[in-house]
Amino acid sequence: MTQENRLLIVDDEPDMLALLKRTLSPELEGEIVTAASGREALAFLEKGPAALVLLDIKMPGMTGMEVLERIQERPRKPTVIMMTAYGVIDLAVESIRKGAYDFITKPFDNTRLILTLKKAMEYHRLLHENQGLQELVQGKRVFQGMVGTSPRMKEIFEVIRMVGKTDASVLITGESGTGKELAARAIHQLSPRIGRAFVAVNCPALPENILETELFGYVKGAFTDAKQNKKGLFQEAEGGTIFLDEIGDLPAPLQTKLLRVLQEKEIKPIGDTRSLAVDVRVVASTNRNLQEQMKAGLFREDLYYRLHVVGVEMPPLRERLEDLPHLVDYFLKRHAREFQKPGLTMPSGFMEALYENPWQGNVRELENVLKRAVIMSRGGTLSMPEPVQGHPATQGPGPLYHLPYREAKERVLHSFNQDYLTTLLRRHVGNVTHAARACGLERQSLQQLLRRCDIRAETFRDTAS
Repeated sequence: MTQENRLLIVDDEPDMLALLKRTLSPELEGEIVTAASGREALAFLEKGPAALVLLDIKMPGMTGMEVLERIQERPRKPTVIMMTAYGVIDLAVESIRKGAYDFITKPFDNTRLILTLKKAMEYHRLLHENQGLQELVQGKRVFQGMVGTSPRMKEIFEVIRMVGKTDASVLITGESGTGKELAARAIHQLSPRIGRAFVAVNCPALPENILETELFGYVKGAFTDAKQNKKGLFQEAEGGTIFLDEIGDLPAPLQTKLLRVLQEKEIKPIGDTRSLAVDVRVVASTNRNLQEQMKAGLFREDLYYRLHVVGVEMPPLRERLEDLPHLVDYFLKRHAREFQKPGLTMPSGFMEALYENPWQGNVRELENVLKRAVIMSRGGTLSMPEPVQGHPATQGPGPLYHLPYREAKERVLHSFNQDYLTTLLRRHVGNVTHAARACGLERQSLQQLLRRCDIRAETFRDTAS
């Protein structure tokens, strides 16, 4: 028996503790211990860890909800399943929002109870193995699920740390696949709202009328199919964070309603005559240029400044290639474990092929390429990454036609400079003199161009070594 699979049962009724221990002992691997009060349970956890806590909600003195909140403050917290009677189901649901894994009602169905505990144990094992792997292998290269040691990423991590402590609205910008939702989740995890709900909404995924009902809810009779009241996502996120992904695609009428939420801290469900107060932090993201959209009258300027109290710009992968080795290491280890293929080796030219890819899909594309390399590996060797067929970068200027001429031109030039200069420096192992001679530029001119594009020659010397 190890502490890693220990179950702690907490209930103020001695007969219930004895019954549960007798019922579960033959069914579960690991040690089963009991505590007759919330304070006793917390004192036990101070002495030694537990994987699971089966916790009664209704207890004298310190309630189960209070114990749950204290457990959520622990750095290596156990997974918690709440026990409740039928009359307090609402409390059990609230406990899920505060970090409990699941709840089960009294009197127990033994089969369901055992299945719930086994699933929770497996969840706990996988969660903490992954956390341990990150801490052991990645060290300081991983920050809240985001990988990077480049100056750009270190700066972003510091901004997230600082803004996480506040309740300010945040606007996260960047291309698709750069990790905007990861940044939003990190802000939530580092905020006082940790343990409360994090609700992600993909704004372009739903038609305007459906998105409105999803965000703000409705009352019975508001329209033909409104058979009963429905809570909106802002209410679901009460006390927590709502993440509005791709806010630049939000229709104009909903922009007006969102502005009201930010200004008044209240919502009005469809068909309701009353406004409801909400306590929700708003984090939004976009891959669009909202400045241009404001000029074109497509995005409200007052909403922009309400959202953009603090801005976080996620860089594309091609602008932080010094992070590529860390990202490759992180994803290969993750998917090697997922597909049970430990000890995979890289074939010759594997990293070179990755450096040559323009990565228009950014980190998301990189992960997919590496996952496939693991899945298709043979004989302990990774499959070579395939060239991206039909990649946007090879399909001409079509995808840029929706942009103003100057912005489209800047994007093409920026992409060309990044690709050309990084390839040039990689071929010459970061030697600026040799690179300048090869491309026909004066050394000083090349250095100025590199500074303008925020490319550091020493990065490529480090890669070679």
